[in-house]
Amino acid sequence: MQPHSEIARLRAVEKKQEVSVKAYFQSLSNIIPRLPYATIEQIAAIITQAVGEGRTIFVFGNGGSAATASHIVCDLGKTAINGSDGNRPKVMALNDNVPIMTAWANDAGYEHVFSEQLKNFVGIRDVVFALSCSGDSSNILQALKTARAAGAITVGSAGFDGGHMKSLCDVCAVIPSENMQVIEDLQNAVAHSIFSVVRDNLRQAHSLTQVKSRVAGVGRVPE
Repeated sequence: MQPHSEIARLRAVEKKQEVSVKAYFQSLSNIIPRLPYATIEQIAAIITQAVGEGRTIFVFGNGGSAATASHIVCDLGKTAINGSDGNRPKVMALNDNVPIMTAWANDAGYEHVFSEQLKNFVGIRDVVFALSCSGDSSNILQALKTARAAGAITVGSAGFDGGHMKSLCDVCAVIPSENMQVIEDLQNAVAHSIFSVVRDNLRQAHSLTQVKSRVAGVGRVPE
């Protein structure tokens, strides 16, 4: 039999490594004050400007990040419109077309599934928004290189220390965590915060345009 002291030590280790729902949410909460808020605001401003200029926003990721990319496109492409007749966001999730992804993966390799799609569409001052937990996925890095070569603005979000994608992004919001699930949760929250700011910016721009149009109709210019 093991000595009582050894049993106690092992139980202490087990307790220390114990995973619980409460502990998970505590770890999530501990990261929130450390998020790069100014950087996230920058990304929202870049997307707002791109929409105003009629540019296209391309979003993509792998796994859970792919789900977040699709979610961002849904929010920006539908909910941000809010019934207005102003500028409508032109957004595309490169991970949503399964046939074309598998075609490129089969013929050119999985590292090219996003970059080859970008080559068909991306232009100067379009926005390419990459999502990755590690920041080191080869297909993410290849797409960012393609975007930069085309003169697009590159933004992204990654976990850990940002990985290699950090240097390929004009602006990169790094989630300061090494827990993949926490990174994914907070990337989704970051995406919602960006969407909320962009939607409000578009509403304000639309309201200002309406005011100017009404004033122009009576021959006056607002002060």
